[in-house]
Amino acid sequence: MNDTLDRKIDVVTEVEEFEEESFAALFEQSSKERKSWLEPGQKLTGTVLKISAEWIFMDTGLKGEGVIDRKEFLDIDGNLTVTEGDGISAYFLSSNHGEMRFTTRIGGGVSGSSQLEQAWQAGVPVEGVVEKEIKGGYEIKLGGTARAFCPFSQIALRRVENPEALIGTRLTFRISQYGENGRNIVVSRRVLLEEEQQRLKEEAYEGVSEGKTVSGTVTSVQDYGAFVDIGGLEGLIPVSEIAWSRVKNVHDVLSVGQVLTVVVKTIDREKERISLSIKDTLGDPWLQAAERFPEGSFQTGTVARLDTFGAFVTLDDGIDGLLHISKLGSGKRINHPREVVKEGEQIEVKIESIDRANRRISLALAGPARAAAEEEATLTEFRRQSVDMPRGMGTLADMIRTKPQRGKK
Repeated sequence: MNDTLDRKIDVVTEVEEFEEESFAALFEQSSKERKSWLEPGQKLTGTVLKISAEWIFMDTGLKGEGVIDRKEFLDIDGNLTVTEGDGISAYFLSSNHGEMRFTTRIGGGVSGSSQLEQAWQAGVPVEGVVEKEIKGGYEIKLGGTARAFCPFSQIALRRVENPEALIGTRLTFRISQYGENGRNIVVSRRVLLEEEQQRLKEEAYEGVSEGKTVSGTVTSVQDYGAFVDIGGLEGLIPVSEIAWSRVKNVHDVLSVGQVLTVVVKTIDREKERISLSIKDTLGDPWLQAAERFPEGSFQTGTVARLDTFGAFVTLDDGIDGLLHISKLGSGKRINHPREVVKEGEQIEVKIESIDRANRRISLALAGPARAAAEEEATLTEFRRQSVDMPRGMGTLADMIRTKPQRGKK
């Protein structure tokens, strides 16, 4: 009885496993079939399988081989520029009986001219020669007798300083308008450049990650930081990430063209923003702060900046201590630290306490600085009391002038 039950369970399990395998196989086959459908104009990268007298056969990774006219890979001297095994990128044109036609671009000549409408419909790039400058743009010769117009704004990513320099050059365009059987054609080179720029940007994004150390070149320096090219991507080093010490003027530290080593702090692909840091490539000075500046020790520092509540004193790059205003007057009241110390002044201080976790050091004046502060505070207090003191009775002449005169009516 138990043996029969076990056999039934085994049969059910085998059926379920077979159904799962069959479903997985069908799903994989369906996925391959879906992937084999290409839209005209879709770009694909493949490998050269075979080269014949007229065609280049390409492995597309899909069902069926791709073919490209051999003429597209001949240089100006008629030499073939690819060999079997090379990787090539091409645009899908059409499919016929399992054979997929591709092209790298529509070239010049009679055959190219006859394919212009197809190139417009499929979005396939076309080659053309900049013939001359006309009102608002350029006249482009595409092939045979075909002429096209390219606006100035569509010839490059940025404004061309010398428009005449492009005349006679062979460039690649995409047809944006096609009308009147080819008599009214408008082309754009900028759209292809933008697509290539975006492709390179996507590749660059794949090569960076938060926390990665990369090399970059400063492209622009601003008051709030510096922009750096890190290989097709541009990131910003905020002024707070340039150094551990406070940077007052970015222009004093960085310059355009300077090569830097930076750490990628954050990446926001949606907003296309990358934050970089030079500071993170340097050792954190606070890691050794307690050992270098022990409590009770005397140190020499520079007054970095003044605030109403005290003076910040730089002990080393990236390490500032606070000299509270209550420690500046030696028990006497002062209104502002500037009454005792000034920015840029070197003073001797005592380390009263250090909080490495919160990056805080409390200081007190020491040595000659303390004596000078006591003297300055005493003088300031004396001046204040002198101003607040009653004026008194005045001189004898004042008393006579103010004394009432008798007998006068």
